[in-house]
Order: sequence, then C-alpha cells, then structure tokens
Amino acid sequence: MVEVKADALEQSFEQFEEDDGVASLKAELETLKAKVAAGVIAAQRPALDGVKSADASAFVDQYLRRGIESGLEVKAIGSSSDAIGGYAVPQEIDGQIDATLKAISPIRSIANVVKVGSAGYRKLIAIGGTPAGFVGFEDARPETGTPAFTEVIPPSGDLYANPAVSQQMLDDAMFDVEGFLAGEIATEFARAEGAAFVGGTGVNQPLGFLSSPTSAAVDSVRPMGTLQTIGTGVAGGFSGTDPEDVLIDLMQSLRAPYRQGAVFVMNSATAAEIRKFKTSTGAFLFQPSLAAGQPATLLGYPLIEAEDMPDIAAGSLSIAFGNFKAGYVIAERNATTILRDPYSHKPYVHFYATKRVGGQVVNSEAIKLLQFA
Repeated sequence: MVEVKADALEQSFEQFEEDDGVASLKAELETLKAKVAAGVIAAQRPALDGVKSADASAFVDQYLRRGIESGLEVKAIGSSSDAIGGYAVPQEIDGQIDATLKAISPIRSIANVVKVGSAGYRKLIAIGGTPAGFVGFEDARPETGTPAFTEVIPPSGDLYANPAVSQQMLDDAMFDVEGFLAGEIATEFARAEGAAFVGGTGVNQPLGFLSSPTSAAVDSVRPMGTLQTIGTGVAGGFSGTDPEDVLIDLMQSLRAPYRQGAVFVMNSATAAEIRKFKTSTGAFLFQPSLAAGQPATLLGYPLIEAEDMPDIAAGSLSIAFGNFKAGYVIAERNATTILRDPYSHKPYVHFYATKRVGGQVVNSEAIKLLQFA
C-alpha cells in the first residue's frame, strides 16, 4: 500500500510540473538567472553586518547632496499634523549619532534609555508592595491589602539641531556628508540634552533630576518622586574636620540593592576639590583610571564628570550619588528625522534634524543628593 501511494504522489507532481503555468515560471526564472550572471541585474543579497546598506548611500548621495526626495521614508515631526514631517535618517547614520551622544553626554551613558515608537512614554509604578505574612498550616488566610499604583509620564520636547553647509561642499564628492552631519547633530544634541537631564524644567523638555522635589526625610517617610538630600553641615563647603565623612554618609544613605551599579556625578571643579581628600593614612580617596575608557573611582565607585552639575555654593546640590539605571529614565523616539532646507540662507543648505526626547526621575530611592548647607 505504501508503494502504491508513493507512486500516485509522484505522478501528481509530474502532472503539476507539466502544467503550462509552471513551465512559464521556470522559463522566467532561468531568464533572471541569466541576467544576473551577465551582470544586467544585481543579485539582491542581504548586506553583511558592518556594511553600509544601499538605503544609506542613496540617502546621502541623492537627498543630502542633491535634494532628490523619491524613495525616502517620510516621518511625522509634529504630533498635531502628519503633514508636517521629515525624512527618516537611515539606521547606519542614526547609529553614529546615538553612539556619539552616549560618548559625549554623561547622563545618557548611566541612565536607563528607552526607545519608543510614539511621541509619549508612560510607566506604571507600584507604591510599596503587596502585604504578606505568616500563618499556621491550617489557619485562615486573612485578606491582604492592595498595592497602590501611580503612572509616570516623563516630560518631553523636540530636541533639534540645524547645521549648515555650503552647496559647494555638497557638490564635492570627497566631502563626507554623512560624517559631518552625524558629528554636528550629535554634538548639538548632546549639549542641549545634557543640560536638560540635569536641570531641565520639564516644560517642553525633560525634567532634570536636580529639578525634582527634595527633602531631608528618609525613604520610608519621603513622598515618591522626592529625592533625599544629605547636608555637609557647612554652607558652601565641606566640614573643616574629616570632610570625607559626609561622602560616606551619602553612600550609606543609598540602600544596598541600589549601590550595585551606583556612581558619583559632579562637575570637574567639584571633582578637583574631592581629589585632595585623603584618609588618615595619607591615601587619596580618588583613584584615577588605569585603562582608557574607564572612569576614575571615588571610594570604590565610578566618578562621572557632568559639567552641567552646579559648582559648590551655599545650598547647592553639587554631588549626586545613585543608581541612575534604576532612578532616571530617558525616553526617545526611535528615528531622527531631517529636513533639507536650501532656501532660507542661500548659498548654504541647512539640515534641520529633530528627535523627541523626554526624561524624569522614576525611582526617587535610587538617587541621593549632597547639599552644601
């Protein structure tokens, strides 16, 4: 019976192959193979990792250099109208911008960066946990309380850059348009967002962690979203005796789970003051980095220099310590969009680039601030 069924199946395949439609498809396939072999048609193979795709080269050579818009992906810039839009930057160029942003903007490198597809980002956070307890083996289980939830919506705004280049430079085939735009856009983006992540007002821009409410109260009684401050005991400076002790108090105010991955954040002027601190044995608390790309350490934790942090002054919040991956979120749209403007400032061509970026403290227990007061 098996042999009979197999013979019938084979006959059905032979009958299918003899069909005129299949024969014509075979003929077309052979014709395409011949054209590819002759070089008339390029074989469509997926690009290997690290190789620039045809989309990126077409974007640079056609749109950026000559303003040809056919075949480009249109993205809406304004949330109110899809007609106000730009052209999506290819993944290769956008990746260069993101990599440069991470290298230049220190807060971006230590915070939790979330890519979103829409204009807004929302996160649901549980306040406290579900109550629990122990009971006997056959005892009744009383009903436990219900945890409360709150929704965090990081304030956001349009981060933009508008670099310009002359048409003569664009016509020069040796001019690296891709590298120029990636560098210029990343530098301007990093300068603006670095200041916003530290001290942003939350109005059409991220809410910086130094702009969040503060209190000297401990975690168990402080409202969610309010950061704890540790005072130095001296207005505008450190204590004259054992000034390093307050840094230890700042560290220990952060609960142990958050200390895994915690960092110090301050500007270079404050770091210069800290570098002079010594232990009773004469050893420096500050340890310079011994490897390229690795941050220096203070009391065993990485020290990140962010120039947007304030200088030491009376009442200033000049040093932050915490786990920013758990405490601060940066939400941004996936694609950077570009509009080519050759009309506003002849003979220069402006490239208006924009990306929606938001940020806010999401876990106020994960970041502590040192106040010089």
